[in-house]
Amino acid sequence: MLTLEALSDAGQVISAIAVVVSLIYLAFQVRQNTASLRTENYARALDRIADMQARLSADKCFAGIVSRGAANPARLTAEERIQFSWAFYEMFGAFEFMYLQWLDAAMPAEVWNRWAPTLQWWLSLPGVEAWWRSRPTPFSPPFTALVDSMRAAGPPDPAASERHLAFMRCGATDAPPQKPPSEIG
Repeated sequence: MLTLEALSDAGQVISAIAVVVSLIYLAFQVRQNTASLRTENYARALDRIADMQARLSADKCFAGIVSRGAANPARLTAEERIQFSWAFYEMFGAFEFMYLQWLDAAMPAEVWNRWAPTLQWWLSLPGVEAWWRSRPTPFSPPFTALVDSMRAAGPPDPAASERHLAFMRCGATDAPPQKPPSEIG
């Protein structure tokens, strides 16, 4: 026969088991929520970058403004400088978002490690460097410190940067020369 004391002890054991199960379930839910948040942040960051890339690839005039401004902002009109400036506020805003999310462990390190050299490469261009120095509004202190350290370091891969600049000038690259379409076949 069960005594009141035995029933009380059994109730405490069952309560303790229920608390442990609840904590395990809660930990599982938090882990799933964290993974979902990381995925959402990754998608938001990529959407911002993809929007800029799509605009650059689809809008010849805009691409010209960005490429001329990145090389030498003195080649831009006042209106083009405004477009250039806002384009880089958007781009650097996306980089800042990724960086801050990475600092908070809300974005996978692989994502930030893929885009950090891209940010550093943009900073190596004279017009982007000039824009960064002249921007009238600040970015967050951690991102500003990162950008300033990247500016001091120079491009992440100087040889790759040179090849890209040569490509943009229609100069030589490491790729073998291609035959004109009329000579193929």
